[in-house]
Amino acid sequence: MIVDTHVHVWEIDPPKYPIGPTAPTWNSYPDEPGTADELLSEMDANGVDWCVLVQTSWSTWDNGYIADSVGRFPNRFIGHGLIDLQALDNAELVRYWVDERNLAGFRFHPLYYPDEKILLTDQNRAMWDEIDARDAVIQFHLNAAYADQVEHIARRYPRLKLILDHMGYPEVSAGLSGFEPILALSRCENVYVKVSDIAGRSGKSFPFEDVHPFIRALLSAFGAERAVWGTGYPGHHRVKHNWLPLSEELRLIREGLPFLTDADRDMILGGTAASIWNLS
Repeated sequence: MIVDTHVHVWEIDPPKYPIGPTAPTWNSYPDEPGTADELLSEMDANGVDWCVLVQTSWSTWDNGYIADSVGRFPNRFIGHGLIDLQALDNAELVRYWVDERNLAGFRFHPLYYPDEKILLTDQNRAMWDEIDARDAVIQFHLNAAYADQVEHIARRYPRLKLILDHMGYPEVSAGLSGFEPILALSRCENVYVKVSDIAGRSGKSFPFEDVHPFIRALLSAFGAERAVWGTGYPGHHRVKHNWLPLSEELRLIREGLPFLTDADRDMILGGTAASIWNLS
């Protein structure tokens, strides 16, 4: 089984599917849609069984297109929306998007809020309780500076499955010493790491060998059984957004990381994800 745990899809069709920022400083918007149908065609061409659809930062807090896409293709897509960490009704919104719209989880961006520990505010306690009650899977867009917040949530809610996006954004030029807070999260057994955006972290060409020490360190800490794989965008939008084509993303895991065993590759490409989202 192959599971891509990180693909952004969007439609430009206001007011049904509005475009607008969720990040406080976001000011970049797409000039064309990147649809679930385009992604599905690409999945079929490359042998990808499932994709986790992740709401974009430019698609507002309305996760309707993600939820509708999951509804159209329930045996191929899993939906992860966005919830406003500053919204007073975000606990109610969790109930709505999971119970009524069948989303499996959410993505949070603590690095968009550098001036406060946004995940840990008293106001968000009710939201986390609702997430925990529903066993929703949570992805975090973060770097090492925000690892303490994730550790707090992981220990408070040990049943929740929590995923660190894009390897926790390692700073390759700084070396592994500054990466310790991310590696230390492996002590929480409910925290997983997403092996993704390898090219974006690298200053070299394929197979991006300057990032390999970080991948090896992550796998040494977490193990392949707590590592998943993710890519980025559907179809031609991959290259447009400076990501590898899907075929190259797959080749990177299969051929470009020689320190992986066959068992590691199987877990990263789908085995771990199948256990997280109960896929068969």
